[in-house]
Amino acid sequence: MNAIYRQQEIVLSATESVCPECLQRIPARRVARGDSVFLRKSCPEHGEYQVCVWEGDPDYFSWNNVQTPAIPQADTTTGRRGCPFDCGLCPEHRQQTCCVLLEVTGKCNLHCPVCFASASPAGGTEPDLAVIEGWFRLLMDKGGPYNIQLSGGEPTVRDDLPAIITLGRKLGFEFFQINTNGLRLAAEDSYTARLKAAGLNCVFLQFDGMDDGVHTKLRGRPLLAEKKRVIEACADHDIGVVLVPTLVPGVNDMQIGDILQFAVSKMPVVRGVHFQPVSYFGRCPENPGDADRLTIPRIIREIERQTAGQMKARHFFPPGGEHAYCSFHGNFVLLADGNLQPLSQAKSNTGCCQARATQGSRQARQFVARQWSAAGNRQTGKPEQSPSAQLAGDLTSLDEFLERINTYKLAVSGMAFQDAWTLDLERLKHCFIHVVGADNRLIPFCAYNLTDRQGRSLYRGKP
Repeated sequence: MNAIYRQQEIVLSATESVCPECLQRIPARRVARGDSVFLRKSCPEHGEYQVCVWEGDPDYFSWNNVQTPAIPQADTTTGRRGCPFDCGLCPEHRQQTCCVLLEVTGKCNLHCPVCFASASPAGGTEPDLAVIEGWFRLLMDKGGPYNIQLSGGEPTVRDDLPAIITLGRKLGFEFFQINTNGLRLAAEDSYTARLKAAGLNCVFLQFDGMDDGVHTKLRGRPLLAEKKRVIEACADHDIGVVLVPTLVPGVNDMQIGDILQFAVSKMPVVRGVHFQPVSYFGRCPENPGDADRLTIPRIIREIERQTAGQMKARHFFPPGGEHAYCSFHGNFVLLADGNLQPLSQAKSNTGCCQARATQGSRQARQFVARQWSAAGNRQTGKPEQSPSAQLAGDLTSLDEFLERINTYKLAVSGMAFQDAWTLDLERLKHCFIHVVGADNRLIPFCAYNLTDRQGRSLYRGKP
């Protein structure tokens, strides 16, 4: 690296990461060059790596939140090798649990070219109800109830998925979502009805784009018609839907605005859109470069550009519970005249993953349970208000507007999961999305799914 190149850089701070080749912990630095920030690290055996983690506006420095650590209520492991090798959670972790992902199957009815779980129709095992009951009881002992995400693989390949939800509710858990491709919900109305009767709140629906070319590229087959049928089925059964696009540069990043427009057209059954820029773990292309990634600020700018300013960059905020550079969030209400109105235009502590760190996990759980459930089947409570939600006029008008917020509010968010190239251990220590591992330890999501360049896992599938 030549001297001129280095003169254009500013070293911002030091952290730690892992080597993408061997997953050993190595020192790393956050380096600014122009309006971009890079994570740079060097492995003594495998050499230097650099990846862009932030580019342009919103400004990297203004986005940051100073957080007070919120130590987990019950540690499971003691520090021996250090982060990220002692997850369970260990005493180094700085945030309590918000939601817990339970992998109820390793099987899937698709074989997507991109899959963080590397799932397939022939893959994996399924824990029985006794094991899952043990998970629920474990989580209650560790400070539950938490929000529960039932995942896999594809959780709907299990005929007894409704029984799992019924069991969890009996043991005191109040919010359930399934992370699903939706194929079975589109095909079997009776199955969807059983899930609703069991107490399912939300379908976290894989939804990658508005044409079948996108679905074929990322999921291996045309799926758009089936995705639309899922939304109709959930509307029929009063189940909230969150659209979850995996964004891949050059594949569907130009459809961000179209996806948001579609979501608005399907309100109120669609409760939110949660963008996930592609991360390179599990089954995915190897050796990604910066051109293969989308950063949080780039997505926010594309939202503004592709919605013609209906949703502006200033309408989105960093989290207050998890690490600031992990996600973004904004809330919008669809008015009766068809216009979208942001619910805040200044930094606030209200929203999914937006709260003071010491209360972040609890407030995020409450927001998700309220917002992502169907409008007619939500946990009740006073709707969020902001100065922009104050209306002049009589009380009836204000009441009507607040009811409009309850029913026609759209949460737009995104989360940048970390892979072996982008992993920053300071960010990882603030994670509050946890997975129950095979040995009943709670593993932060990005650590659980972490794989090296050859696809070898640090935690997933390990005893």
